[in-house]
Amino acid sequence: MLKIEPVPAFTDNYIWLISRDGDSRAFVVDPGDAVVVEAALAQRKLTLAGILVTHHHFDHTGGVETLRAAHGAVVYAPENPAIDAVDVRVAAGDTVDVLGDAFEVIEVPGHTLDHIAYYRAPDACPGEAPIVFCGDTLFAAGCGRVFEGTPAMMHASLQRLASLPAATHVYCAHEYTLANLAFARAVEPDNTALAARSEEAQAARDKDEPTVPSTLALELDTNPFMRCQQAVLIDSLRRQQRLEGTEPVEVFTTVRAWKDSF
Repeated sequence: MLKIEPVPAFTDNYIWLISRDGDSRAFVVDPGDAVVVEAALAQRKLTLAGILVTHHHFDHTGGVETLRAAHGAVVYAPENPAIDAVDVRVAAGDTVDVLGDAFEVIEVPGHTLDHIAYYRAPDACPGEAPIVFCGDTLFAAGCGRVFEGTPAMMHASLQRLASLPAATHVYCAHEYTLANLAFARAVEPDNTALAARSEEAQAARDKDEPTVPSTLALELDTNPFMRCQQAVLIDSLRRQQRLEGTEPVEVFTTVRAWKDSF
């Protein structure tokens, strides 16, 4: 069974450290800071075999070259020349062997045009939960800003992730959950599942514990960006005089614009 641990970096990033009992090798996902990764590896007596990159932003790639040089780790990254020191460029449909488990590459543009996610399907490891490392596309109770793509593109990417099994464990790259939940409750003030999630997340942060990973089922119940086709969310926006139409892309665009200034 894979062991996946968060390595905090900067003010709110999580670098995901992947290992397996009885194996001295490890992978990391989006290592923006080499120093904290080296400390985590040393503490666990692990050597770095591979690096998964979801997109080109520096807080996800800043430590890649240093770690690759120090460990000879194989770097997997999307097709973008802005990402240096890459050994294998991957695109939709490719698979990456992560300590014996096959992860499929899914293209999820919107936050950036090169953004990808890494997904382990249920049949890749029977008896274990499916996993997705989604970078800055899908957050706990939120989603990334649309920097390079379009709202329609980002909405399509989130719907692609929404099509994964509900039991999928969602590993995002930032601790934004409390702020995202505050916004989500403004969008859907009557959502009882959202109120319960807010209490649980606050309790976790009060103990300095991460609020991630979440599950896709939880996101579908409480994340406004994953609920743009839900009549209850649309009705709430219309009651607040923030929406006229009902098309999911229009709903997403409205919600994303509101969050940008929230």
